[in-house]
Amino acid sequence: MTSRPTSEQRLRDLALLRRVRDRIDREYTEPLNVEALAHGVHMSAGHLSREFKAAYGESVYSYLMTRRIERAMSLLRMGEMSVTEVCFAVGSSSLGTFSTRFTELVGMPPSVYKEKAADATEGIPACVSKQISRPIRNREAPGTAKK
Repeated sequence: MTSRPTSEQRLRDLALLRRVRDRIDREYTEPLNVEALAHGVHMSAGHLSREFKAAYGESVYSYLMTRRIERAMSLLRMGEMSVTEVCFAVGSSSLGTFSTRFTELVGMPPSVYKEKAADATEGIPACVSKQISRPIRNREAPGTAKK
């Protein structure tokens, strides 16, 4: 006999996963980790990690970093803050990790993005700019694959 979750339990788990995702969306600038997020929905960290990846196709950490990079892209487009200031403003505690992840998702380092992006979206409505400049999730940006 297998211990498959019932459809009722699956729906409860999905509701809890949505709460975790919503918390990440709201509190991305805070120092979040899987253990704290799991504790908030009364799950083990391992169970949360497995279920989140199954439901959303990426790890909790990857989702959090993508949210931070999206916000960083917006701040860099405004051009009023340095890359270091943006890094810490979006909740990253390491400039190196932030720059590496930014480059993986966007295809260029944040400093280059800041230089190029300021003019690239000028005159485009914010709602359209946000959609076309969104980072790539679940795969590396084109042209950054290592050979």
